[in-house]
Amino acid sequence: MHRFLRTIGFSEFRDKRQLEKLIRDSIENPDMQKIAVDSDGCEFIQITKMFHESFGIVICGQYQDEGNFSMEYYYPVFIGHGISTDEQIEIERHVNNESYAGICDEMRLGVTLIFYMQNVADYLNQKAICEAPFQNVTTTLSALALNGKIILPICKNEQQIKNTEKNRLNHNYLMAAARDGDEEAIESLTLEDIDLYSMISKRVEKEDVFSIVESYFMPYGIESDQYSILGTILEIKETQNQLTKENVLLMKINANDLIFDLCINEKDLIGLPEVGRRFKGNIWMQGKINFLD
Repeated sequence: MHRFLRTIGFSEFRDKRQLEKLIRDSIENPDMQKIAVDSDGCEFIQITKMFHESFGIVICGQYQDEGNFSMEYYYPVFIGHGISTDEQIEIERHVNNESYAGICDEMRLGVTLIFYMQNVADYLNQKAICEAPFQNVTTTLSALALNGKIILPICKNEQQIKNTEKNRLNHNYLMAAARDGDEEAIESLTLEDIDLYSMISKRVEKEDVFSIVESYFMPYGIESDQYSILGTILEIKETQNQLTKENVLLMKINANDLIFDLCINEKDLIGLPEVGRRFKGNIWMQGKINFLD
């Protein structure tokens, strides 16, 4: 059973027979089916069954000679909206099956962003006609969360908000310059980190850490595409899994200035979500690469 299946409203699916029936019904009644040729030259089928306009399951495999579908793997999918990043993307195949990870150096995060690619069939088809289909493309990121907490925002006046925005723009400029090998930018970032560490060390003696740290985005666990985040809620939508009728929350999150959609089962969220409040939790990052037509 995929751990993140509960995120899209299948928390009561604990029996293997329930899962097998769900997959069988999805194969027999798909909402979308795409065909491509995989890295070994074999037929690759990507079947999508949606249980809401934004989430469902993806089943990948191939048809056998007798017409039966042989599943290689499946995973829950949550489709995000908008453009999250336009940084150059590198794509790497996973070892155990025909699935792929997208990788990019996202300056706003300060870490290499790795996500699970949703549209594998599109990538394989693009790769067949173009050697570098991932050049000059944008990416729509989305996240699934197994758990989360709602935290109140940090109270700021107008001047503090302006200073935060100014510091953010300056930091992004220095990160871009440092990536290109600018030694002065590297030195400025180092001094900035030292000052930040000194400030936090003093304030944390008398303040709660979440009144100091407004947002973060950092790797979590041993899986390369899972992260621990703290971000501001920009939008909220309550919906249901059309099959199980479980309540699911969809939120747009701003974490370290990276904006993406997030999906979580209502029963796994602690606190009352509202626009302006913050979401804290561990996520599995997915992404759809928007290839040029």
